[in-house]
Amino acid sequence: MPAVVVVGAQWGDEGKGKVVDILAEHADIIARYQGGNNAGHTLVVDGRKTVLHLVPSGVLHHGKVCVIGNGVVVDPAVLLEEIDALRARGYLLDDDCLKISDRAHVIMPYHRAIDQARERLRGEGRIGTTGRGIGPAYEDKMARIGVRFADFLDDDTFSATLSQTLEEKNAYLRAMLNEEALDFESIHQAYQEFRSRLARHVTDTGVFVRAALRASKRVLLEGGQGTMLDVDHGTYPYVTSSNTVASGACTGSAIAPSQITFVVGIAKAYTTRVGGGPFPTELSDALGRKLQQDGDEFGATTGRPRRCGWFDAVVVRQAVELNGVGGLALTKLDVLTGIDPIRVCVAYETKQRRYETFPASNAVIRQLTPVFEELPGWREPLGGARTLDELPANARRYVRRLEELCGAPMLLVSVGPGRNETIMLRNPFLPS
Repeated sequence: MPAVVVVGAQWGDEGKGKVVDILAEHADIIARYQGGNNAGHTLVVDGRKTVLHLVPSGVLHHGKVCVIGNGVVVDPAVLLEEIDALRARGYLLDDDCLKISDRAHVIMPYHRAIDQARERLRGEGRIGTTGRGIGPAYEDKMARIGVRFADFLDDDTFSATLSQTLEEKNAYLRAMLNEEALDFESIHQAYQEFRSRLARHVTDTGVFVRAALRASKRVLLEGGQGTMLDVDHGTYPYVTSSNTVASGACTGSAIAPSQITFVVGIAKAYTTRVGGGPFPTELSDALGRKLQQDGDEFGATTGRPRRCGWFDAVVVRQAVELNGVGGLALTKLDVLTGIDPIRVCVAYETKQRRYETFPASNAVIRQLTPVFEELPGWREPLGGARTLDELPANARRYVRRLEELCGAPMLLVSVGPGRNETIMLRNPFLPS
């Protein structure tokens, strides 16, 4: 009963979509366990680009079951738009291929309104939220006033919850955020239409996934964002509103920790992050802009340019330990072609001490200076390589040095955006 978790080992945008798409060929079920449509996973298959926000990245393999777990917060309008686009291309034609947890929470219009207004009022102190309502939806979940799909399906329960909650949210929007109040009838009508189309997909996905594991089905658990955006373990407060780490896969998909058989950590061959927050290895120069352009580093959800910098082995090493990563998938190695030398951060220093792990204190983080190691670059194109031996010697040296610094072996190396532009070293679903 193999259950494999795929988790980002940096600040998100590591290329999880491509890796999940590749591994999905060997899985029966692909389940998303946290986040919302603030995460965008990009896949390139046969030269065609697909961006997914809620539907798991295994959807481009026919016959696979895609599960949206209880840990996800779901915007019904966005999900239906995604479903329609996929069906127009011949995917998700069987309703049984998409299942939504009856315990997943529903994003409401007031969540988006609050999210956007708060970010606007923060001014220069903006966190960098996408404004999709994810944070406020998680707030309501913890405050026990959220709307779950199980409640959403019953109109009496939904109407009563919406009426009561909207009164409170409108008072907050008007008095605290100087925003217009929202109308009950228009929300209720729109969400009735959403319900009529999504109800067929709603079920107890925890029961479904656990039964599948007992039946020796292969389950691939897909997270959104990355370890350094985890609400507990990331660069707080510049984080997302959920637990992105591998342990979150258990609570977010309703399976036991003992059922996780392998954790794959995804790391880009350099480092990026979107929005505000600390980024010790950031390159605010022409080289940073080159990485941004060559790597097409623009957010899949918002289109915002990603900040780019050197590979940070401190961050990835910490992610390996925190997630129990058994192997790494290295993406976008090809983007480093032509850069010489290549630098890798191996530690940080302040005037007082050296840091081998990422500190929690923002006051300390502001004082950090990266300690770099230099490695020779390469000029040969990598796109045709399908084994490590086919890589230039310096590219192989770079991959092996990252293994040493991060404390985990490579499972996969991506040398281009396409599904086939990949060096597969080990399949986590198969015996080693």
